[in-house]
Amino acid sequence: MKKLLRYGLIAVLFLFLLIGGVLTYVSTALPNVGPAPEMHIELTPQRIARGEYLANHVMQCMECHAVRDFSLFAGPPIHGTEGGGGDVFGRDFGFPGEYVAKNITPYGVGDWTDGELYRAITTGVTKNGKALFPIMPYPRFGTSDPEDIKSVIAYIRTLEPIEKDLEPSVSDFPMNFIINTMPDKFEPTALPKPEDRLAYGAYITNAALCGDCHTKTEKGEVVGEPYAGGFEFKLPDNTIIRSANITPDDETGIGRWTRNEFIERFKHYDHPENREMKVKPGSFQTIMPWMTYAGMTEQDLGAIYDYLRTVKPVKSTVKTFEAGKK
Repeated sequence: MKKLLRYGLIAVLFLFLLIGGVLTYVSTALPNVGPAPEMHIELTPQRIARGEYLANHVMQCMECHAVRDFSLFAGPPIHGTEGGGGDVFGRDFGFPGEYVAKNITPYGVGDWTDGELYRAITTGVTKNGKALFPIMPYPRFGTSDPEDIKSVIAYIRTLEPIEKDLEPSVSDFPMNFIINTMPDKFEPTALPKPEDRLAYGAYITNAALCGDCHTKTEKGEVVGEPYAGGFEFKLPDNTIIRSANITPDDETGIGRWTRNEFIERFKHYDHPENREMKVKPGSFQTIMPWMTYAGMTEQDLGAIYDYLRTVKPVKSTVKTFEAGKK
């Protein structure tokens, strides 16, 4: 009996040592995506223009790294906060911690090299070697054309500095360990030619993060069918917003939408009278960034539509809005 007890204690001790060793390795040796590349990005007019378009209308950099005003329809960024960060993606949104969008103006990242910014955007590792939670969508951006990433960096170098210091992001246990395993090396793809409609559409859909918001997740883990909606957001007044089903299902998705209807749904918000619509408490609201996506070209919006027509149709009725209870 004493031998069994002794063996049991040894086994428990070994297990604790093993777990401790794994946690030490994960917290000290990871993430390991290699050093930031040596690069100097020339701020050409072409790069800056491409980066402005991508950051403001496709990749949503300016939407996420700002503070949104949900007294207006679709919660557009408050003018003057773009790039300054401060929006919080936290436990109310189902995330395992509190993740604060960084100040990406020169005040916040002016001391980062171009290579350090490139590594953060594409692999999820900061200037100081810390892992980013993938609410910063580096898994998507890590498959982008390197020239597109360089263009975004060129553009954010031109932003007006916003002198705003922010609290650091915090992960709950065990995400504070798991997060270090998430960054991965950059696997770029070339920007397809627009004539290759499906490949180009897949590229723009990926860059625009459609799958990230329109796929149900819980605590950062995917639990739903791709593009079938159900990702839940809770606003400060306890209003619940869920992303819509955008698969080509005829009954519960967008299967009956024409290409022109899809494009016009976005372009509706490109008109000044539709851009700052007040929302009364309890009235329909959405997290969908219509105002920024409205600036996408019809070519790119049409390409997204073309690609979405090829994804698996999923019959899934989503209640996209529930007013907060008083």
